[in-house]
Amino acid sequence: MPLTREQIAKRISEEVQDGYTVNLGIGIPTLVANYIPSTKTVMLQSENGLLGMGPFPFEGSEDADLINAGKQTITTLPGSSFFSSADSFAMIRGGHIDLTVLGAMEVDEVGSIANWMVPGKMIKGMGGAMDLVAGAKNVIVAMQHTDKDGNSKLRKACTLPLTGVRCIKKIVSDFGVIEITPNGFLLLEYAPDMTAEQVLKATEGKMTIHPECKRMSV
Repeated sequence: MPLTREQIAKRISEEVQDGYTVNLGIGIPTLVANYIPSTKTVMLQSENGLLGMGPFPFEGSEDADLINAGKQTITTLPGSSFFSSADSFAMIRGGHIDLTVLGAMEVDEVGSIANWMVPGKMIKGMGGAMDLVAGAKNVIVAMQHTDKDGNSKLRKACTLPLTGVRCIKKIVSDFGVIEITPNGFLLLEYAPDMTAEQVLKATEGKMTIHPECKRMSV
């Protein structure tokens, strides 16, 4: 079986290092906040003007005035700060975000990402994703490996409008952990109930299997 959304988020939390400033995108990435261990000092940043975001609140303890960029209620940590969205994007564009975790509709073998629109569908706009893929020091994608029809979302080349070009470093999908290299996708880990060969078969873009590729422990 593929990984659940929570398992994807838990695996990505292992990529978060002590002292990082991290931006979490809408969807699966927001769940990463729930799995960052208390032994690590990490500042979570939200584009709407917050540094020091905590995990999601328990039901019944929500504060409607505290929301993230996806309009979900959140908590804050001691020492958190609030500021304008202009200051928030100055932080992003200035290269002060160590890691951003984003969702994606497609990623291709050179590390380009499409995550903001499907042609013909109503959208509000690109949002902050374009700034994040250009300004963050590291970009990791959390996504489903295939669409509802079983078609690969790890493409030779993205077919949807691009958010960023050659900007992704790593993908954690429900099938495994994949690194972007000059030679295409490199499979590092695969979901516990799958095999490396199954992941390879489900990937449209060029993929090789790392010699030390292993089963994920989630």
